[in-house]
Amino acid sequence: MSAAGSATTAGRYLPTPEDRFSFGLWTVGWQGRDPFGDATRPPLDPVETVHRLAGLGAYGVTFHDDDLIPSDASEPERDRRIARFRAALDTTGLVVPMATTNLFTHPVFKDGAFTANDRDIRRYALRKTIRNIDLAAELGARVYVAWGGREGAESGAAKDVRTALDRLKEAFDLLADYVTAQGLPLRFALEPKPNEPRGDLLLPTVGHVLAFIERLERPALFGVNPEVGHEQMAGLNITHGVAQALWAGRLLHIDLNSQSGVKYDQDLRFGAADPRSAFWLVDLLESAGYQGPRHFDFKPPRTEDTTGVWASAAGCMRNYLILKDRAAAFRADPRVRDALRAARLGELAVPTAADGLEGLLADPSAYELFDTEAAAERGMAFEALDQLALDHLLGVG
Repeated sequence: MSAAGSATTAGRYLPTPEDRFSFGLWTVGWQGRDPFGDATRPPLDPVETVHRLAGLGAYGVTFHDDDLIPSDASEPERDRRIARFRAALDTTGLVVPMATTNLFTHPVFKDGAFTANDRDIRRYALRKTIRNIDLAAELGARVYVAWGGREGAESGAAKDVRTALDRLKEAFDLLADYVTAQGLPLRFALEPKPNEPRGDLLLPTVGHVLAFIERLERPALFGVNPEVGHEQMAGLNITHGVAQALWAGRLLHIDLNSQSGVKYDQDLRFGAADPRSAFWLVDLLESAGYQGPRHFDFKPPRTEDTTGVWASAAGCMRNYLILKDRAAAFRADPRVRDALRAARLGELAVPTAADGLEGLLADPSAYELFDTEAAAERGMAFEALDQLALDHLLGVG
């Protein structure tokens, strides 16, 4: 490819605010500290983060309360930090689509927050969350994510799971009562994860969250925030989980990153380790008309310096745009349309028994005259369809 052609191709994948890409302060601000090693990068000023993300073409920035304001900050210091952050937002045009609360770092949360055995810790966790809900609404957030990073156990006798779920329900019912009483335009997105940092976490998958929401007093205020790596840590298909959240009308937010198999939570840049899975996820989000943020919850590897941090962030957005382009080309390909017909996908949209139970039972072709041997001999043509998808993903479609 010529230099001019390369420049043209690169220009196709430059993000703009209309792409609705957002990042958490904790993502690009991760210092590279892990259980086995100290930080490899200095702290990052939230104001610098806002300006750098705006320069990369992002539209939003998100935060935990402690990302923006140290938990021990005085009221004047808190006000000063909020004022600086707000000024940066005003200057750059970045928005705050989502916020959340850190209920996992401080040692007080070693046994959880909303489900801690200690009642006074549970009450503190609720007040800490409510305080940041007020700030989130003040900064314009419309979604409040809740990840129960310490809501779990390592020992079977240490946590009565049924009672813990009662306390979790109580907490979210109270928070829903609060935003309703205050008239705040916020909805809650619960984020599942199977394990880490606790051995076993409550609400480990999208399915668990969807079932839990139905037991809440105000289920209309709640939805799901699936994270790519979290579902894959459980060996699940993230695209299927997101599809079920969409089907239930509860996909309020999504965390995009990458994961290489069933292991610890890697938080790699989006598409880096699992481009095939990422392709189908982007295809689903775009074809379903998802209108929420494309939020990148990743961690730049601790091998990178500050320059590498921003290269990693830019890579997340670029990869999404490339996959969006590849998915659109796949769907527009006449060969794909023919392959979809050969796979009889259109029949799946036809109700199985539009004639009702009575009609089904009265139809001899449904059972008595149905030729199972002939039906079993029909191929589904899935391999040809799947190869077309792989061709487009690899850029040779």
